Amino acid sequence: MSRILFTEPAAATAPDAPPTEPRRLHAATPGYAPTPVVELPALARRLEVGRVLVKLENERLGLPSFKILGASWAVVEALRPLLPPDWEPSDGLQALAGELPQRTLVCATDGNHGRALALLARTLGLPARIYVPANLSETRLAAIAAEGAQIVEADGSYDEAVDRSARELRAGHDVLVSDTSWPGYEAVPAAVVDGYATILWELDEQLRALGAADPDLVFAQLGVGSFASAVVRHFRSVPARTPRIVGVEPEDAACVMASLAAGQIVSVPGPHDSVMAGLNCGTPSLIAWPILRDGLDAAMTVADGPVLDDVGFLAEHGLELGECSAAAVTAAADLLAGPFAEAHRSRLAIAEDATVLLFATEGVTDRDSFARALDRRHGVGAAT
Repeated sequence: MSRILFTEPAAATAPDAPPTEPRRLHAATPGYAPTPVVELPALARRLEVGRVLVKLENERLGLPSFKILGASWAVVEALRPLLPPDWEPSDGLQALAGELPQRTLVCATDGNHGRALALLARTLGLPARIYVPANLSETRLAAIAAEGAQIVEADGSYDEAVDRSARELRAGHDVLVSDTSWPGYEAVPAAVVDGYATILWELDEQLRALGAADPDLVFAQLGVGSFASAVVRHFRSVPARTPRIVGVEPEDAACVMASLAAGQIVSVPGPHDSVMAGLNCGTPSLIAWPILRDGLDAAMTVADGPVLDDVGFLAEHGLELGECSAAAVTAAADLLAGPFAEAHRSRLAIAEDATVLLFATEGVTDRDSFARALDRRHGVGAAT
């Protein structure tokens, strides 16, 4: 069963609204189109709410996750001193191909951010070096390598990969494009968060087109917190918007929950071996932390087994999605229909006609893991 920590969002000054320039960049990218919002009546019945809406981020610009949105704007920020003076975001990154000094783009990843950065480097005609944790699956490694990146395997966790990516930078040769932040390294990770705002701008337009009001309850996957902080900032930047927002993370990598409990950033030691590879992070991002601290209504943990079951549940309803996507379903089900649902609903003031918003943050990034989830759902082989 999930753990949950309720918080009291700060009644502080609303965060600044996200910038619109990243969306201009994304709109200029070949193949750009808003990702869909779909309604899942079967999940609404399971959760005993009026409506469940899912923003599908299982395909973005040729990749099976949303991460390229943040990585692309972060590349702009990281390379800003090298950009031609007449370049504009509406020109797109492709206009910079062959126009930049040779630099190697570097990051650490547990899968999707590194794959996105590798693709962007290839688009720009630049090399990429991607640091990965020791437990990253062969399928995810192969996907990064297929974009032409050099892969460096750390001895341990994602946090150790982050540390190596920063320590081994070559001055004048390497440019770090990390999606997590620490003291002294903040501008580029902040650009990652700004890049994710495109998802939320699209969402606002799509909710209006559906005739839907703001959601009553939002679930956002955590990891280091960059994506969730973009979600929180979007909804909290307008005081009239008052959805409850719940962050979701694996039970053995619950660094945001631990930090909320401590009242400061803390690290959760590894190993972080959840099937939710993109959320296996032990330390919140410095720039994300104050937004999450002041804006979340709760943080929840989810276990691998129920998440794998919900990969199967989603597949049965026509959505082939990865484990990080299913994590939001599992959290919503436990909060709204689990053993303590009545108390949780009362605490968050969630009525039976509520609208719940989920983000499907990745498609199937590991086909073998997806197959095991379907086997588990149908009772094939031993349960894991």
